[in-house]
Amino acid sequence: MEHYKLLLFDLDGTLLRSDKTISQATLKALQECRERGKLIGVCTSRGEQNTLFFIKELQPDILITSGGALAKYNGRYVYRAEFSTEETRRMIALAREVCGRDCQITIDTIDSHYWNYRSDPKAQDQSWGDSIYTDFEGFKENSLKMCVEIFEDSQARRLQELLDECDCVRFSDGYWYKFTKKTATKERAITEVCAACKIKEKEIMAFGDDYVDIGMLRLCGKGVAMGNALREVKENADCVIGSNDEDGIAEYLAAVIQTDTKTPQHRKHTFYTA
Repeated sequence: MEHYKLLLFDLDGTLLRSDKTISQATLKALQECRERGKLIGVCTSRGEQNTLFFIKELQPDILITSGGALAKYNGRYVYRAEFSTEETRRMIALAREVCGRDCQITIDTIDSHYWNYRSDPKAQDQSWGDSIYTDFEGFKENSLKMCVEIFEDSQARRLQELLDECDCVRFSDGYWYKFTKKTATKERAITEVCAACKIKEKEIMAFGDDYVDIGMLRLCGKGVAMGNALREVKENADCVIGSNDEDGIAEYLAAVIQTDTKTPQHRKHTFYTA
């Protein structure tokens, strides 16, 4: 642990439990790490405003959102990769052309999260917060990220071909694909954060569970996969810990801190190299 200056966490499936809360055990463990001089960061595909809903108690030093399109250090933006209004409108038009006029789309801007869902997601999950409904007709804002629900692999491939200037990754939970600038990845945002806070990538311990986390885990000094992570994520991590619903992070951090201080520690989980 002494070697690492920043602990960086994906949000859904990692820092958040299935009920979308951070456990008290995890918050306590992170506070102890802070007291030992570690920076705490969150790196998520959620938009910034939506992310803030979940991390009120955490108050991270570093916040990377919209899949890497926006990065903030100590309250100051250190990186942003936006599509212009014209680029955003073209992306929406192509998504509708390839996937159907009524395909479901979300757009992140710096200030808001827009959606055209057929059913109100806030009626199912209040964590959507102040998401704004729109039909995207005449949309006139710059954007950080577009997500599209695509059920056919052939349509997903076609849209990726047409939007070849975008970085595209599918999320594991459902049929959603995210499109950001080629330069807007978690890895690029991490590099920009490192320059801002004068640390090296090898001094970061990163935690994740989904496809979009693989590059982050490989880039950082230590990549930690959650026990609930996808097989591909575990294969690209340095070690695998307990799941997000089993206080895997809290237990792992307690174990490595105890190892540093050479105090025996009973472990519920075995942390193994991938």
